Amino acid sequence: MTKYNILLSSLLYGSVLLAGCSRSTENTESFAYRIEGDTVRLSEENRFENIRITDVQPANYSKEIITPGTIMPIPTQYANIAPPFAGRVVKSCVHMGQQVSKGQALFEIICPDFTSAQKEFFQAKSAYELARKDFLRKNDLILNGVSSQKELEEARNILLTAEKDFENAQAALHVYQVENLEAMTLGQPLVVRAPISGTLIENNIVNGQYLKDDCEPIAIVADLSNVWVSAQVKEKDIRFIKDGDSLDIEVAAFPDNPIKGIVMHVDDAVDESTRSIRVISECRNDNELLKLGMYTTIHFRSAPQQAMQIPETSLLQGIDGNFVYVQTAPLTFVKRHVDVENTLDGKAIICKGLQPGEKIISEGGYYLK
Repeated sequence: MTKYNILLSSLLYGSVLLAGCSRSTENTESFAYRIEGDTVRLSEENRFENIRITDVQPANYSKEIITPGTIMPIPTQYANIAPPFAGRVVKSCVHMGQQVSKGQALFEIICPDFTSAQKEFFQAKSAYELARKDFLRKNDLILNGVSSQKELEEARNILLTAEKDFENAQAALHVYQVENLEAMTLGQPLVVRAPISGTLIENNIVNGQYLKDDCEPIAIVADLSNVWVSAQVKEKDIRFIKDGDSLDIEVAAFPDNPIKGIVMHVDDAVDESTRSIRVISECRNDNELLKLGMYTTIHFRSAPQQAMQIPETSLLQGIDGNFVYVQTAPLTFVKRHVDVENTLDGKAIICKGLQPGEKIISEGGYYLK
């Protein structure tokens, strides 16, 4: 190797050493801090102009739980209509979608059992009237000294038996919902009436159809002015929901028309397959916009409770979850893990890990990681 090459190599090696020393000095000056476990100590505050400090602020926060739900009828306002006895439909009195009142006639059937009950009623009525007339006649005779006391007692016993049979015959007809027994005629059809007021939402009544006494319901009446909304809430969130809480209901068919509701019941058992609990809520159904079986989105909101609010930029991600740097001295910060409840509009709600008034790094904390 010539002297020239040796000299050139020496100059290049020296330049590399100087550059390395320069970068080392520059890094030391730019990152003037020490890390001792979870504690970070700054040696020169002015070297960290990008770090911002803020106070932890308390804030009222309501936990929001969003879950799907289904519209269902209120059981006491929903009635399946089936004939109480076998018979043939001879007249339909209503149509689909009609508003009906409690006791209103829905359809008529010719029913052999009803006809038999009518016959027994008229026979019992006739026997009672004859026994009553005979008792009154013998009572008059004994007052005039013509009849004996024994005959009067026999007439009284016959009257009491006839009266009891007549009452039983009347009670049997009440099962058939006969309103006016005096106006009833032998052989008239059995009238099936609505047990509740509401809307006829299903109508399978066909004239001439023969119905068995165990057939499926052929009509449904429902009062849909109020409905229930059934939702499944995860086991971990059920502590935020209780009877009487208000909620918002969204329906895809009416996106601009949120509906208010109230929690009516929280089940006492967990569905083991889904680890969720059924929550029943009730809501008004003005104009009957909500249809049975509709899917909804339910927004449950818990009662307001105090939580800590910090800028979302304060949060840093570590191996064990979220943490922030809490200032414990003018140039000293300690890493502290926090439980984040929610983030909204640039703010983070902290349910555990911070106290009001503590100072934390709101910006630039990632320089210290």
